[in-house]
This record gives sequence, C-alpha cells and structure tokens, in this order.
Amino acid sequence: MTAGKKGKIAVGYSNKIAVGHGNEIAVGHGNEIAVGQSNKIAVGHGDELAVGHGNEIAVGHGDGIIGVGKRGKIAVGQSIVRYGKAAKGSMQDEYGNDSISSLKGADRVRLRPAVIFGSDGLQGCEHSIFEILSNSIDEAREGFGEVIEVTRFKDNSIMIKDYGRGIPLGYNEREERYNWELVYCELYAGGKYNNNKNDSSVYEFSLGLNGLGCCATQYSSEYFDVTVFKDGYMYELHFEKGENIGGLKKTKAIYESTGTTQKWRPDTEVFTDINVSLEYYLNVLKKQAIVNAGLIFRLYDEESDQNFEFCYENGIVDYIEEFCDGKNFSQTVFCSTSARGRDRADKPEYRVKIQAAFCFTNENNLLEYYHNSSFLEYGGAPDKAVRIAFVSEIDKCLKQRGKYGKDESRIMFCDVQDSLALIINSSSTETSYENQTKKAITNRFIQEAITVFLKHQLEVYFIENKVDGDRIIDQILLNKRSRESAEKMRVNIRKKLSGGVDIANRVKKFVDCRTKEIDKREIYIVEGDSALGSCKLGRDAEFQAIMPLRGKILNCLKADFDAIFRNEVITDLLRVLGCGVEVKVKHARDLYEFDMNNLKWGKIIICTDADVDGFQIRTLVLTMLYRLVPTLIREGKVYIAESPLYEIATKGKTYFAYDERERRRITSGLSGKYTLQRSKGLGENEPEMMWETTMNPLTRRLIKVTPAEEEQTARYFDVLLGENLQGRKGFIEEHGHMYLDQIDI
Repeated sequence: MTAGKKGKIAVGYSNKIAVGHGNEIAVGHGNEIAVGQSNKIAVGHGDELAVGHGNEIAVGHGDGIIGVGKRGKIAVGQSIVRYGKAAKGSMQDEYGNDSISSLKGADRVRLRPAVIFGSDGLQGCEHSIFEILSNSIDEAREGFGEVIEVTRFKDNSIMIKDYGRGIPLGYNEREERYNWELVYCELYAGGKYNNNKNDSSVYEFSLGLNGLGCCATQYSSEYFDVTVFKDGYMYELHFEKGENIGGLKKTKAIYESTGTTQKWRPDTEVFTDINVSLEYYLNVLKKQAIVNAGLIFRLYDEESDQNFEFCYENGIVDYIEEFCDGKNFSQTVFCSTSARGRDRADKPEYRVKIQAAFCFTNENNLLEYYHNSSFLEYGGAPDKAVRIAFVSEIDKCLKQRGKYGKDESRIMFCDVQDSLALIINSSSTETSYENQTKKAITNRFIQEAITVFLKHQLEVYFIENKVDGDRIIDQILLNKRSRESAEKMRVNIRKKLSGGVDIANRVKKFVDCRTKEIDKREIYIVEGDSALGSCKLGRDAEFQAIMPLRGKILNCLKADFDAIFRNEVITDLLRVLGCGVEVKVKHARDLYEFDMNNLKWGKIIICTDADVDGFQIRTLVLTMLYRLVPTLIREGKVYIAESPLYEIATKGKTYFAYDERERRRITSGLSGKYTLQRSKGLGENEPEMMWETTMNPLTRRLIKVTPAEEEQTARYFDVLLGENLQGRKGFIEEHGHMYLDQIDI
C-alpha cells in the first residue's frame, strides 16, 4: 500500500491500494483500489475499483470496474459503470447520429477489396487483372483490334496493351466532368450501361458490365499508368495509391494505331499476396482465345524471358478437337443460334447469342461455360440448361430404341458427363451475374433459351446420325450400369472394411501385439498356419503382430474389384491395416476413403519362404498393396523380410547364408568340419532361429520397398502380372534363358 497526503500524488502498481488525501491525484494500476478524497481526481486502471468523493472526477478503466462519484462530479467507467440513479454506460459506448460514417474515394476499395474482387488475397489480385483485360477484350469483340498484349514483370507489375479505339478521357459535357475521372476515380461509371438499347449502345455484348473494373483496380494499385492514343493525341495519366498525380497530360502524337496501354502494380497494402503465377496468365489467356475466335493474345513473361501466343481460328470447335486429340467416338457437333426474351414479364427484353460444341469420348470429360467471354467457374444458368437438355433427350432416345431393361432406372447427368466434352459460349445484352467476380449467371431466360436450343439440336442429331447415336446412348447406358454396380460394391466394401478389429469383430488367426504406439508396431504377413506357429513363438509380443495368409491370394492386377473385395483374405488384411483403400474407379472415386492417419502399423513386413512358391506369394502381396494402397509403398511403410537360404552348422556356431555368394564366403572361411543344408520353410524353423534370422531388429535383414522408379515398377507389374499378354510373351522370349536354373520342374 502507498499513501500520499496534502497536495501530493500517490501512485500504486500491481495488486496494491493507492490512497491520496487532500487536493491530490491518486492513481492505481493493475487489480487494485485507487481512492481519492476531497477535490481531487481518482483514477484506476485494470480490474479495480475507482472511488472519488467531493467535487472530483472518478475514472475507471478495464473490465468489471465500478466508477463512483458523488456531489457535483463526473463518473466515467468502461465496460461496467454504475452511478446511483444516473444513466448507465460509458460515453464511448454511445451509438448516436455521429456514429455513422462512410468510406470515400480510394478507401472504398482499398479498405474493403473483397467486396469488389471477392478476396483480399491472391484470388482477388488475379481478378483485378482480369478486370482490365476484360475491357480490352470487349473492344476486340466489337471488331476494334485483333491483338491484345500482356506483360508480366518481375516485380509483379502488369501491362496490358490493346489496339482498340482508346478509352475516351476528355471532358464529358453531359456529366460535366472529365471522363478520366469517371473511368478511373468513380465506381459505377462506364460505357456499357446501354448495351440493350440499339440506338445508343457502344458495345453489343460486353464482358464489362458494372463500371467498377478500371476504377477498382486503379484504387487498389501501388501505381497505375495509362497511355491512350486517340484523335491525334497521346493522353497520359499517373496514379499513386488511388490518387491522381499531375492530372491529364495531352500531347500531339503520330501513331500507327489507336489503343490503350495500362501498366500498374497491385498494392501489398490492399492485397495480402500479389505474386500472380505465370500459370494464371497462361490459363486465362488460353480460355479467352478459345471463346474469341481469331483473336490473338500475346504474353511476355519477364521473369522467364518467354513469349507465348494463343489463337483459335475456329474458337470452341478447335479447342474441343484439341482436347479430345482424336480419341472421341463421335464427331464434333457445332451449333449456334440467337434469341430474344425477358426474365420476367415486367422486365426488359434482351438479346442472347448461343454457341455450343460437343462430342463424346471415353478418355476425358470436359464441361466449360462462358458468358460474354467470362469463364463461368460455377456455371449457373447454362449448366442447369445442359443438365436438363442432355438427360431429357438421351433418356427419350433410350426409351424409344428399347435400350432400358425392365424396371431399370433412368440415366442421370453424371452418366452423360462421364463421356461428354462440351463448351457453351453465350452472350447477352443483359446479364445477371451472381456477383462482381462473374463466375455464374442467373438469367432465367438464358437458361430457358439454351435448354430449348440444345433439346432441338440433340433430337435432330440422334435422328440424322443413327450409328453415332446408338454408340453414344449405349456408352451412356454402360456408364449408368457401371455407376450402379460401383455403388453396390462401395456399400459392400464399406461394410467389410468398416469397424475396428476387436473381440467382437475379429479377423481369423490374426495375432495382435500389445503396444499402442503406431511407430513401434510391426505386422508380419506370413505364409499359412505353419509359419504362424513359429513366428508367433519367436516374435516379441510387445510390438510384433502376425497375419497369416490362407493360401495364394488373388492377382489383384488381373482380377476386377468385385472379385478382389469378395476375397476374404484380402479384405481381412485390409481391415488389419486399417487405412482403407485407394481405388481409382471412374464411377466410384470414393470407394472407401484412404486415410494414412488410420494406418495401425509403423512397419508392414512381408515374410515368406526362400523358394519359388514363397517368392510368388511375396509378389502377389506386393501386387495387392501396389494396386489397393500404393501410398504405403510411397511412404516407405512396406518391407520384405529376408529368410536364410542355407544353414551352416559348425561345432561351436551356426551360420546363415541368404544367397549362394554368401554361402561361398562363409564356407571358404571355415577351417573345421561343418554341415550344410538348405533352410527349411518358415513353419519348420525353431522359434529361436526365427527370432535370430527374421524378427530380431538387431540381426534381421529387411528390404525396404521403395517407389524409386515408379514408372518402371508399373511397367513390370503390367508385363509380368497384368493383362499385357503380348508383352509377357515378349519378355519371356527375351529374358527367359536367364531364369532356367530357377524353374521349378
């Protein structure tokens, strides 16, 4: 406790009481009581009590404090303030007329970039680039300029140059302001609001819509430079952090083409990441070339000193054929139309143009939607239209041609999608995007127009192309039946593999270990019951478990999944491993989710006899792991336990040789008599021998199975164990003589 009297200051810190008397200031800090009496100020900070008496000010700050003042004084507290019968609450907690404020100028974007760009991270920065690019594309789509040039600089700045009419920057009589202010400093200002009015429209169909892009990107930039060649002049603008520097510069100029060049660097004060990858530019420019037939996009990347160019003369048709690479089983269909309509009776009528290109293939599938040149990542109206039209017409065709079985369920769109490569490229004079990022559209009339159009085109196609039509609907029906079969298999596998291995859900003859520490746990996969006995007696039961195989397991590269998962030996082993399976089935990608975290073992050790049968069983187990749980191999969890080939006994010691070379080395070093015999099978070994040669971590020999040459491994598995019969014959013809001494005949 500290005290001050008669015109003094008393200060107390940390869990103390500070008391001041007589015309003084008493100040307390940190969980204490500050008391001041008689014409003074009592101030308390922290979770404390501040009390003032007599013509004074009592102030308390912090959670759970009480500020009390009496007789003509002011009592102020934060968090909790109680003052007799007076009003409760602090001055800072008031919510009055002065509490409302608005963002102005560049702050409207700089402080809230996600509102415009969808994110304040890398995705938002990427979208800001696309906003500028889209204006150049709109010019080219109207026939002004055939080339758009983009430069990606090392410092993450960007330059986009077009050869259009040039952005008008001069004085606007109607708005009574300069256009450069409207375009670059005013949100919701632009030249694309009258697209649906034929008499005053600058653009028929435009990617830009809201008058936000140029302004928002300028506001969010560290600097932003504009150069426009137009009307015999060069116009220049320079901005820094949303503010114009130096106004509009206008000079007479001689130039080969009108156009606009804009260079800027996104501001790290606005975006958390501005390092836009080269892949983003390549992807965006390629997509824009696909849907803007004949338009040339050139990209220069300063970082890699590379130039790229994208142009598709026939637009979406060229891309469909490039994507399929000749592997489609139907011809590519291109169709287009235009329509007029409205989203609601009281809404204005607008124009829609639709292009579609599609074919059917079993190699890959593709669904891409574009509207006014913007890639619709989430689709919206066009996606709904495609789903309705294709399912309706193909289902109708299947019924008409009697392809369905009795009581068979109808197809779903996923059955069509598995074999469909399709691009929809639409445009409209009125567009309702879900938001400024323009990843989906919601126009009701556009959906209806595309649906009607595609239904008609498909109906005509199936009538005029019966051979191709039969091939298509047969494949889609096969997709449906495969999906249904895979779903049944998935359910069965889940039933078999789900649930832990415990007393109520046991695996036949599986012998567990005691420790629960995953990294220490080892499971030995051994041949049959005989090996189980010797391994069980020879192991360290603290950390070594045994899983016996009952005969030779299936060749998992030749058997189908239905047969594999009917095999009890395989499903039991998978249950013991505990991590699920990684099955890449077209119609059941989530057959049973693999989760490495659920693996119950630090080491999976394959332990078989050192003979031809043992090697074959080892290979089949490896094949099963390779096909069903390849990540275990990639993560280095799979081992092969070497078992000795020879047992060499002398008077005082027994040696074990694991191959012929080692046998010769051991016997050449022995001076006395010895006996030599081939090792017995694992089931005939004594437990002590099993421990010493195969299970003791200090003396055993383990071979770690690694995917160092993954492609070569896959090739050998395919040739030796897969369906590649011709390859296997060729391999035997070329290399068979090397293995004659190992043939078991």
